[in-house]
Amino acid sequence: MTALVGVGVLAALALVGLLAPSTDVVARVVSPNGDVQAVLVETNGGATTSFGYEVSVVPSGSNRPGPIAARLYGAVRNDHAYGVNLRWVSGSQLNVEFKQARDAKLEQPALTVSGRRVSVALQAGVTDPDAPPGGMLYNLQSSK
Repeated sequence: MTALVGVGVLAALALVGLLAPSTDVVARVVSPNGDVQAVLVETNGGATTSFGYEVSVVPSGSNRPGPIAARLYGAVRNDHAYGVNLRWVSGSQLNVEFKQARDAKLEQPALTVSGRRVSVALQAGVTDPDAPPGGMLYNLQSSK
């Protein structure tokens, strides 16, 4: 009986691992001042879900995750390209640009990173005609 329970637990853990969404850094954009960077993570839950995106701001050169400033689900840059573009409009203002999204939430419109106050804004209605079709991770991998 104990062996059967053990096998069941292992099977459940394997299934959870298979169903967990992948999370991949797909963009890093350094601020004009060079001391902080915006990081974009793409999440992929599989064929029956859309892509998710999480934006954080961290000290430049940091590989540690920062607090999430914005979350988007089903965001697109044009009619064929998923994702968002990160654009620094100044040393302290980051815009998250996208054509449209199923859901977009600004978690932290302002945060302090490396002693700098950074404002984050969601900017819907911005089309990127040059964004390639598909998800952002797919395009990073296929461009190598």
